[in-house]
Amino acid sequence: MLSFELDPFQLEACEALQGGHGVLVCAPTGAGKTVVGEFAVHLALAEGRKCFYTTPIKALSNQKHADLTARYGAAKVGLLTGDTSVNGDAPIVVMTTEVLRNMLYAGSNALKGLGYVVMDEVHYLADRFRGAVWEEVILHLPDHVRLVSLSATVSNAEEFGEWLQALRGRVDVVIEERRPVELRHWYFASDDLMPMFVRTASGELAPNPQGIEIDRRRRRAGPNRPQRGGRRPYANRPRIPYRSDVVERLRAERMLPAIYFIFSRRGCDDAVRQCTREHLRLTTSDERAAITAYADARVADLDPAELDVLGYAEWLAGLADGIAAHHAGMIPPFKETVEELFARNLVKVVFATETLSLGINMPARSVVIESLTKFTGEKHELMTPGEYTQLAGRAGRRGIDELGHSIVLLQRFTPFDTISRLASTRTYPLRSSFTPSYNMTVNLVRSYERAEAEHLVNSSFAQFQADRAVVDLERTRDRSEAYLASYRERMRCERGDFDEYHALVARRQRVEERTRTRRERVADVVDALVALRPGDVIDVDGGHRRGRYAVLEVAQRGPERRPRVLALSQARSMVRLSAADFRRPPRALARVPLPPGFHVRDARARRRVARALESVTVRPPAEQPADDGRARSELRELARAIERHPCHACPDVGRHLHYAARAARLEKELAGIDRRIKRRTGTLAKRFERVLEILERLGYVERWTPTRKGDLLAGVYNESDLLVVEVVEDELLHGLDGPEVAAVMSALVYETRGPETGVVGTMPTAATRAAWTRLLELWRTIAAEEEVRGLELTRRPDPGFATRAYKWAAGVPLEHVLDEDDAPGDFVRSTKQLLDLLRQVEDVAPTDSLRAELRAASTGLLRGVVAYSSVEL
Repeated sequence: MLSFELDPFQLEACEALQGGHGVLVCAPTGAGKTVVGEFAVHLALAEGRKCFYTTPIKALSNQKHADLTARYGAAKVGLLTGDTSVNGDAPIVVMTTEVLRNMLYAGSNALKGLGYVVMDEVHYLADRFRGAVWEEVILHLPDHVRLVSLSATVSNAEEFGEWLQALRGRVDVVIEERRPVELRHWYFASDDLMPMFVRTASGELAPNPQGIEIDRRRRRAGPNRPQRGGRRPYANRPRIPYRSDVVERLRAERMLPAIYFIFSRRGCDDAVRQCTREHLRLTTSDERAAITAYADARVADLDPAELDVLGYAEWLAGLADGIAAHHAGMIPPFKETVEELFARNLVKVVFATETLSLGINMPARSVVIESLTKFTGEKHELMTPGEYTQLAGRAGRRGIDELGHSIVLLQRFTPFDTISRLASTRTYPLRSSFTPSYNMTVNLVRSYERAEAEHLVNSSFAQFQADRAVVDLERTRDRSEAYLASYRERMRCERGDFDEYHALVARRQRVEERTRTRRERVADVVDALVALRPGDVIDVDGGHRRGRYAVLEVAQRGPERRPRVLALSQARSMVRLSAADFRRPPRALARVPLPPGFHVRDARARRRVARALESVTVRPPAEQPADDGRARSELRELARAIERHPCHACPDVGRHLHYAARAARLEKELAGIDRRIKRRTGTLAKRFERVLEILERLGYVERWTPTRKGDLLAGVYNESDLLVVEVVEDELLHGLDGPEVAAVMSALVYETRGPETGVVGTMPTAATRAAWTRLLELWRTIAAEEEVRGLELTRRPDPGFATRAYKWAAGVPLEHVLDEDDAPGDFVRSTKQLLDLLRQVEDVAPTDSLRAELRAASTGLLRGVVAYSSVEL
């Protein structure tokens, strides 16, 4: 069946499957993991059973469907991607993971005869927004189904395999670390393209001394700007190569085709324009003709007026030169055309954002990484080793290239030794993002007894990892308790109660701290800043930054390790605070809950923190320190008490105090360990109970039985699932026409992106504005229930897409719907997400009139470029 000989890891995995075991295959990008998934398809057909092949995104599902159809024929292969249903009863069905999750909860008849499930890109279960779906599928799959899990290389594959085996019986873990095509790493500075690593005399690889020398020259040269007296800048100062120069050099070195990663959509588009302006042509006349013919055919069904709005002519000009961009702001037909022409080796260079590294099959001979840092909305962060490996993994085409090349350009702020460490690190663990949601909880209630449901939650990979962490913490506590017993034994004094004596000495130290010099008080502020933790609420009581803040991040930077606090103000702006902003040491006045997996780049999470800050209850401030006179009096009294204490005259008092201080520190550490153990133990079960409480409070569950509202919720798969059902139950859409329904419902799927923390946008008509007011009231009811229980599951509705949704559903031409700064790809994707929600609600709608309103909205939206596009959600 295969035209090539299997690698040992592929053979091992296929033999395990044939022996009746499940398998987890972890291997680098391009190593051929999918061969194992395709073998599962072969076994299913041979055994007369079904195989479901799941992928994380629609684009991958479409790609795999085409591959399997070419091999087995259209009659045997189906495709299910939420809004696409082709031959769903076939023995082989390719689908997104969400579709399979929904099937399992619904008890679909399509599950009958299922023998194998392939979960491609299973490492997506670490995705903070969608990762829980993978674990839900693994938890709910019948035991007789053999699971084939395909993952990128992760450093804790054995741990993941142990969880799978504990859950589903024998699972063989097959790990392949060798790439099928050797990867070489390069460093490109000025006009020098040099190896990142060289072999030492002992035969080992080490960072190239040339790269270190470039760093030295750059530091000596200083900033690249004119010198005093009109002198030229430092002549030998290393510089970042121009994009067009990089492409020319790759062509000269026979390193094309290449994917050139730029972490900016605008940067990708600008790079294509720059190459076009400089008349950089990478194609022959025959290739140009083939490109133009394919692109014209691909968009033949699109309205010419829409193509003008989409900038088709400019896009085609770059494409014909063999140069293209690839990012989420492009409409799917443009992106898919680039992918196909690149695969045919007609397009030679693709300037792409990092999203291209996630799953799409576009291998290249070379990968160029322009920057190793990404702007998070507040600061620049260095990419992780896992992210670097994901990008570099695109280099080297199996069966075509003997070598793959990963080229990092000179970095403005990242030294060469950091770059070389990043390229050589191979540690990136898989961490679960599983957490109970409303939809998950009500489906568990529908399908299981209470004890079974709780057991399933506690059987998740998230709890498995938390429990393992608890075991490690318990070991640490055991060791610490042994040390503590030793310290307490060594501090024992035959002359008296040394605990009492140490308490007096410690109290004197605290009073002395209150009488320090100004310089020492600054040190107190620094210490207090270091002690702050994310979620602490603090006050700045003077200066231009006076006010209340929630701490987001505490970092120590610079050679002196001075602490800087990233904080969110009540006005919803982010600021960096240093010791100079405080008159006295800051103290945590209260805490606000940070969302699970909180990251400062997440605008939605920051908005949640800001809302919590607005309503936080602050503890009364502690009493102000006594004035110096009172402190000196107290110090004298303490000194007399210490001198009178019998332990004071002990010849070993110094040694006893040393161990007493160690014991005090260790007791604090043990208390912290106990708190961490308490937080981790049963955390998911506790969250499940809190979610269930809200469902019971709002009438979705009664005595472990879903109500009619609960049955509606079970069929809604949306980040704001509970609010969606409340909208239906409240008859909020009643009386709205199709475009108005689209406008209101868009607020439940759209989320404003970017650094701004406020919600921007308005509803387009009087009727939708009234509905918006009611929608916010429904959301506030849910948010209040969540806040009481320390949950943040339902984000605030966002009207930012409402006017565009209304216009498009009303038939307004695309040129009058999109603003100048709107990305067409974003518009299409948001509209398709809205369509998906409308279809879900139509399926569960309790009345014919509501179904008609939803259908009218969907009909208006599904036209033009939206109807033509098969965008992944």
